[in-house]
Amino acid sequence: MEPNQNYHILVVEDDKEIREGIEIYLRNQGYQTHTAANGREGLEIIENNEIHLAIVDIMMPVMDGVTMLMKLRAMNREFPVVMLSAKSEEVDKIMGLNMGADDYVTKPFTPLELLARVNSHLRRYSKYLSATSEPAENEHIYTIGGLELNEDTVEVTVDGEPVKLTPLEFKILHLLIRNPGRVFSADEIYERIWNERAVNTDTIMVHVRNIREKIEIDPRKPKYLKVVWGVGYKIEKQ
Repeated sequence: MEPNQNYHILVVEDDKEIREGIEIYLRNQGYQTHTAANGREGLEIIENNEIHLAIVDIMMPVMDGVTMLMKLRAMNREFPVVMLSAKSEEVDKIMGLNMGADDYVTKPFTPLELLARVNSHLRRYSKYLSATSEPAENEHIYTIGGLELNEDTVEVTVDGEPVKLTPLEFKILHLLIRNPGRVFSADEIYERIWNERAVNTDTIMVHVRNIREKIEIDPRKPKYLKVVWGVGYKIEKQ
């Protein structure tokens, strides 16, 4: 899905000036854009259009960004979501990541910063779509105890039960399970997944916590995904 005009991006922002500014920058890059002033309008657009990425403000009237995010993930929409937040909304950022956001950008931001995030997430999402649509010829399966990850079908199971991961969570788990016992720092995980210099590495901590909630029987006593305090994260050899 290469040139940019094949991508449809939804911008959900109640501030008209910011919303239109983002739309202009995206259109200048060749992206198809859809805009909404609140979460309810955003969900209506998602129901009626194929969306490949959403940029969603956290604080909005009618329906806020976190509520919208929860509802769209409940609709099984897996496209990347980048949250916009003011500096005072630190708790909301973390809440958004817990609910399935892929990233966040803090206001005020530069257009280049936002475009870099958009481009980065769309590259990964395009690879994810290709992996899920192409038939597997030689399956690459990684198994640690009861945890199994199929690289070709983009599926994860624990003790035979399917586990639903977001594209980013799958990429992080894939990196770790391919290297059992090896400790990866948050910076290294970020740089390998995002393919760029590490910033916002606290997002890695949240994504790891989300993965644990999904693959561990008791996330407080993890069997698979371990934290090595002050160093990083690893998948334990069984």
